[in-house]
Amino acid sequence: MQEAVRGLEPQSLWRYFSDISSIPRESGNEAGMQAYLIAFAKEHNLEYIKDEAGNVIIRKGAAPGFESKPSVALQGHMDMVCVKDEGIVHDFSADPLILVRDGDILKAQGTTLGADNGIAVALMLALLSDKGAEHGPLEAIFTVEEETGLTGAFALRERDINSRLLLNLDSEDEGVFYIGCAGGIETRVIKKVQWQAPKQHTKAFLLTASGMQGGHSGAEIHKQRANAIKVAARLLAHLPSFSLFSAEGGTKRNVIPSTAKFGFVIDAKDEALVSDMLNEVQAELSGEYEVSDPDLMISATEVAVPSKVVDEAESKAFITALYAAPHGVDAMSMSIVGIVETSTNLAILSLDDEGFKVIASHRSSILSSRDDVAKRFASIFSLIGSEVSFEGGYPSWKPNPKSKLTSFCAKAYEEYTGKEATITAIHAGLECGIINSRVPGMDSVSFGPKMWDAHSTKERVSISSVAWLEGFTRHLLKIIE
Repeated sequence: MQEAVRGLEPQSLWRYFSDISSIPRESGNEAGMQAYLIAFAKEHNLEYIKDEAGNVIIRKGAAPGFESKPSVALQGHMDMVCVKDEGIVHDFSADPLILVRDGDILKAQGTTLGADNGIAVALMLALLSDKGAEHGPLEAIFTVEEETGLTGAFALRERDINSRLLLNLDSEDEGVFYIGCAGGIETRVIKKVQWQAPKQHTKAFLLTASGMQGGHSGAEIHKQRANAIKVAARLLAHLPSFSLFSAEGGTKRNVIPSTAKFGFVIDAKDEALVSDMLNEVQAELSGEYEVSDPDLMISATEVAVPSKVVDEAESKAFITALYAAPHGVDAMSMSIVGIVETSTNLAILSLDDEGFKVIASHRSSILSSRDDVAKRFASIFSLIGSEVSFEGGYPSWKPNPKSKLTSFCAKAYEEYTGKEATITAIHAGLECGIINSRVPGMDSVSFGPKMWDAHSTKERVSISSVAWLEGFTRHLLKIIE
């Protein structure tokens, strides 16, 4: 057990979280987790299934006296978003996460923590291994590749799941119970380019936009944090002429980009424009984002002139498209106050020999709005001759405030805390919508501990809230009928 979680309660949960923090589990690289879960099932003489996608389902019988209770599925995903700070040496395919405790807060050293969704995994293992736990029949569903397209949830088979009550443990706000979520889709852009030798009498610069908080593109899109790709494009769009030779920004489709870099050449006589525009745009952005991104910074460093650059007109057209492309909240819900209805995350940018490549993710609780904002995004790049495609669409989860499981969750929360539960929907994509579509008759609710800044290196979780989650889940399992 890592020192940061030694002595914390509940001990069993934190022991399992420490274990899985040493196992590589980036999306698509979950073989180690699958082996760990199967070994766990065998050690505790529990029935298990591993399906073709790599999902693992572990079953545990009812505790004595609870045999008449309905079967309940606990569900979470075994993968995590792997992001590290610049300058941090960490190999996510081999190195353990280094856990750090700061009072009631647990975080990781220079990387994402993986509490999303490692806390859920650890809680399920703690319940499955506890012979004294009071509950009816349990199924623990551990899915793969949730963070990169909800692949595992799409592959679940109705015949492998006995339960028709589902507790998804992938939410991030204590006392808030989600009964609906947004659907999503991706837009992929390829803009082929012409490479050529740079003009004479040019100077080359590397423009860097950094210091932004980033964060989860669903759960935190309403915080209006700066997008590093958009920040850099804003400055370049002010320059009258330039040629790009490199471009990179963002790392994950569901993470708001916190860093972006563009290499460009400009006529030597226009060199002063770079510093002038840098100062002007930095001042503007510092004022606009002083609350959400106080450390936002843009800089331009002179570098060696490259041997080839993208055609000047194509460079300008692409930056204009990036500058115009939507990012952030597109519409707020008219039916649930305070909830984002539709949004876009301009997520990933790259430039290679073929050309510019962009990935954006779009979310909405209304599927026609999801598709509309995706088409609007794509149309901007179509105007400059880009190839566009749409991938990875997944359904929304329509709220049902009158569901039986919602009522039990609200009752259990009031009994356990003396407080009234918050029942709402979330803009982030949850696996519930997909699982409900795969398993007819499934009644789902999602909840979890207090967590901040998932999908970023600032990810952290409240230790006391994890203890609440464990105690509350045990109480809920005892009263469900």
